[in-house]
Amino acid sequence: MSPAGETGTSSTPPRANAPAHGASKIESTPNSRGAAVVSENISLVGVRVKEVRPWIQRDIEQTKQCKADAMLQALLQRASCSPETEQPELLQKCLKEVLPVCNGQVSAGGICSSGVETALKKYVRPGVENNFYAPFIEATNIALACLQEVKVDGMRAPVPAVDMICQQNDMPMYQHHQSVKSTRKPDCVILPLNSAYAAFEDEKDYEKDDMKHDTKRKAQMVKNAMAKPPAPLPWEDVLACIEFKRKPPGKKQGIKPPLPSSYGVKDYVPTKPEYLPVNHLKAPATQPASDTALISSGLTAAQPSEGGSRSKRKAVDTLQSAAKKSKIDPDEPDVTVQTGLYAAEMFAANLAVNYLINLIVTDDVMWIWYYDRQGTIQSSGINFVQDLPRFMVLLYALQRFRLEDWGRNSDFLPVQVEGKQCHEFKIKDEELGDVDLLLHTSHAERVTHYGLQGRATNVVPVTSEALSKKYGNFQDGMVAKIFWGEVNRTSEPEILKRVEEIAETHDTVKDHIPELLWHHTFTNPTSAVREALGVPEPTTGSRVLYILVFRKLHPITTLHGKDLFDVWYQCILCHLSLWKEGVYHRDVSAGNLMWYWKGGKRMGILNDYDLSSLADGQGPLGNERTGTVPFMALELLSAKAQRGEVKHLYRHDLESFMWVFIWICLRYRDGVLLPADLSPLDEWARLNAVACGEKKDFFLRHMPDCPAHIEPRIWLFLVQCVYVLKKDTDRRHDLRLENILMPGAAEQSNDAELEDIDGFLRMFTNTKSWVELSELSNPSQ
Repeated sequence: MSPAGETGTSSTPPRANAPAHGASKIESTPNSRGAAVVSENISLVGVRVKEVRPWIQRDIEQTKQCKADAMLQALLQRASCSPETEQPELLQKCLKEVLPVCNGQVSAGGICSSGVETALKKYVRPGVENNFYAPFIEATNIALACLQEVKVDGMRAPVPAVDMICQQNDMPMYQHHQSVKSTRKPDCVILPLNSAYAAFEDEKDYEKDDMKHDTKRKAQMVKNAMAKPPAPLPWEDVLACIEFKRKPPGKKQGIKPPLPSSYGVKDYVPTKPEYLPVNHLKAPATQPASDTALISSGLTAAQPSEGGSRSKRKAVDTLQSAAKKSKIDPDEPDVTVQTGLYAAEMFAANLAVNYLINLIVTDDVMWIWYYDRQGTIQSSGINFVQDLPRFMVLLYALQRFRLEDWGRNSDFLPVQVEGKQCHEFKIKDEELGDVDLLLHTSHAERVTHYGLQGRATNVVPVTSEALSKKYGNFQDGMVAKIFWGEVNRTSEPEILKRVEEIAETHDTVKDHIPELLWHHTFTNPTSAVREALGVPEPTTGSRVLYILVFRKLHPITTLHGKDLFDVWYQCILCHLSLWKEGVYHRDVSAGNLMWYWKGGKRMGILNDYDLSSLADGQGPLGNERTGTVPFMALELLSAKAQRGEVKHLYRHDLESFMWVFIWICLRYRDGVLLPADLSPLDEWARLNAVACGEKKDFFLRHMPDCPAHIEPRIWLFLVQCVYVLKKDTDRRHDLRLENILMPGAAEQSNDAELEDIDGFLRMFTNTKSWVELSELSNPSQ
């Protein structure tokens, strides 16, 4: 048991991307920057998909780099007959074997590789971006047809089940994330041939009878691959996106120097720039004004009513301003961010995706971008006109990818159940034997993730014969939590094992923690590819996939009034007991407080321990933030805390409970989220940590009037909580000023101010309104 003094979590080393500030001691995990901060539950915290874009940019700004040849070697290894065996000679072998294709000496199914040169000559001519989708697609698809004939010892044959083809898009593509609809418009995509073919099947003049494979491929290449699809392509079919940009000189003068007369194997020549930084080249607005506004907003005009009048006004303003512009749309994201947004869509479209690959093309240079939940890696550029063999090797490797080599998770098999898309997962378990999970991934209550890196938590309703046989049927069913946990953290199953031990002797914990029914840890760390690519510090922030099955719970946001207070207070008491016993939750948020019925009583549940730590552990050691920004304590939202120089204490978590109560009361009415124009505090979820802290501090000093939907006694309670928070914030601020004015005085550290952790809680529980609500609710203690 921890001492009575206020206990903080152990220190953790700084992340690689944490800014250096002298020799300041790192007291807690530096706050990670990026979409993981806000996108775990888009609809819960009020973040619309378009508002995640700045956070995607922060992820992209942390991109690691590798050499193009290292990336090509890794992709070839993945497409080889022995992907687990090191084969350092593969790249040179393949560069040599693709030369006949580069030099126009290969024919396949009536298609000659000399067409690659013809298409590239069109590509390098002067012109705007849209004009060179077609020649690039033509060159790529001719190359793919001819590369099927190339055989390299140790490499797999092309994969008929995938049979990739390059397809023009340049049309809006849609996807729903919880209740929010996103709109993106990639220039070109790589699809399985059957998916590309199916997009045009309804064309009146398109042949509908069964075709032989070669005939089908040739028909798609010649007629439709270079045309916009007649209907939106589904994101779940997209294997990769290709985004194009052309610099002004290329538009006016074409691309120079011209194509070589012949190609041979040569050393890699660095491009200029060798790597593509954010904002290197802003994306020009080449589409019509209405499309420009549509795509840059990230949402269609037919967005949910949650958007409110303010969002509609903004859309109208964007449309009007876009109509006045002829060349550049300042709202259009940089090409690196744009492609990152496509990756976020691709991650969300399929379950438990391991990684993704996208391509960015500027004039005659191509960069390969690799995304997984540890972060993003870009290769150095490849000049695919002057160094065509390396482009051919890239296509050669990708052509031999199975779906799992594209990053799809083959452990989760898509199945149709009663006309609904589901996923099946089966595995041998030492205790239970065969474990079967049917994940209802089309269910309206599925909670999805939208972003690039981080835990990427998905919560999916699940049924299982094996688990039902062991536990019986739960009234509300079961859910599976699928997420990418950091390898260097104590795992959530380990934390929960300790929590269950504490529950045996603490009534405040018993029945107030999630019941873990079953779990499995996969063994494919994200660090492996970084080691292969030679990325510095490859294991920093490495992640593995977990699947945990729990009984289904209800979110606390469905409650109001004294019922909300009762469940909330139960969670506080559970959290207090766990903290005293050395389990530090450290991520109190509206999404992590739940409840269920037991014996006619609502039982509060403190949920989600994947960012927790143990007092007797080695510290968090992770690379990920510990907290959800809108609910974090003010002290943890400071620049100093974001660098990891402030120890995470009990009072920080208790303050988070207060912010959760404020958040729910102001943003929900009778358990239903208010419309956006009536729902305050949205901005807290969209700002970075420091800016959010400033907004919350302002809130403490300028409380709004009581909204009509909040009953008076709850409002009085809320105001008293805010008053206590403000008094404590001011007291700490005054102490810091006193230390500055009296430099000789001994400065107290932030973890030595209170003698016991109960003291901070008593500041709230001793208020009159808290006592009155407690007497009404009578929470178990």
